Amino acid sequence: MSSTPNNVTLKPDVRLPLLVVALGTALLPLPLHPWPTFVVVLFGLFLLLQTFSLRLEFEERALIVWQNGRELRRFPYDQWLAWRLFAPWLPGLFYFRETKSIHFLPILFSPKELRDQLESRLGPLEQPANDSDP
Repeated sequence: MSSTPNNVTLKPDVRLPLLVVALGTALLPLPLHPWPTFVVVLFGLFLLLQTFSLRLEFEERALIVWQNGRELRRFPYDQWLAWRLFAPWLPGLFYFRETKSIHFLPILFSPKELRDQLESRLGPLEQPANDSDP
C-alpha cells in the first residue's frame, strides 16, 4: 500500500466481531444448542479475521479496499451517488451507492475516521433513513 499525506488508511475496530461472538455465546442456552452458537460465533470469528486482513484507504480520487497488502477493488468518488452509516456506535454497516451498484460493508474500521473521510472526500452524500430512492 502506498501512503502519501493525502491518503488515509483507516484503523481497524474489533467491536463488531466481538459483539457478534458475544451474541453467539449468549445463544448457548437455546434449545438447539450448540448449533446457533456455533454458527454465530464462527461468523464473528470470520469478521475478526477480516478486521485484521482488510484495509480501507481513502486516496485523492478513490476509495481502495486492500486485503493483506493486495488491492482488491477501487471505488472512484465520481461514481458515488450516496453513502450512509447504519448504527455507527456499534459499529454497524456502511452503505454506499455507485452509478452501477450498491454496496454494504460491515464497519470493521474506526467509525469516526470513516465518517470524517466520507464527509471530507465526498461531501453531503449521506442519505437520511427516510429518503426514497432517486
